[in-house]
Amino acid sequence: MNYEIFETLLKQAKINKKEFANLVEMNYTSITNWKNTDNIPKWVKSWLENYIKAKDIDKMAETMRPYIDCD
Repeated sequence: MNYEIFETLLKQAKINKKEFANLVEMNYTSITNWKNTDNIPKWVKSWLENYIKAKDIDKMAETMRPYIDCD
């Protein structure tokens, strides 16, 4: 994955680099340095893809909650 794809996935996830750094407990500067090195760890792509999917599933669950009788 290159840095352009990383930024695209961040936009899709609706988070910025600082938020990503906090979520994955990394130093923000390390993440911004990826642009210079274009050496993004392999796990980042799948992490962001799963984060995006999880947010979508959470939205669907919230939408359905009023229509599901859990009692």
